[in-house]
Amino acid sequence: MDWKLELVPIPVADVERSKRFYSEQMGFAVDHDMCVGSDVRIVQLTPPGSGCSIVIGAGADDPEVKPGSVHGLQLVVPDIAAARAELAERGVTVGPVQHVENGALVDGPGGAWNSFVYFSDPDGNGWALQERPSVG
Repeated sequence: MDWKLELVPIPVADVERSKRFYSEQMGFAVDHDMCVGSDVRIVQLTPPGSGCSIVIGAGADDPEVKPGSVHGLQLVVPDIAAARAELAERGVTVGPVQHVENGALVDGPGGAWNSFVYFSDPDGNGWALQERPSVG
């Protein structure tokens, strides 16, 4: 049996601002933007090349889950420096390329699976880019 993670809800305070951030600055495709009645709006966006999407919205979210409370979201990329540069060019505030050494984050790239760039969306939801090793 296949178990595929396909949708991750991201709590946001302002749907339109977040839609612009994820679509224009992050380059995610807008799959759906629909209203269900007058109080519920659902926007689904997918990172380029990903089989998993995120959903932001208004009126359908859990009131216990606050905007900015999701951390540890991770996007895997083949070239961390190029991905970081692309996000910076689009106006995303990104940290430096870092790696883990002796349990601490150190500036600069690391070995296989050990190069990261951290950033947050406008609400403070925390994301990381991680470089995957090249194949072949």
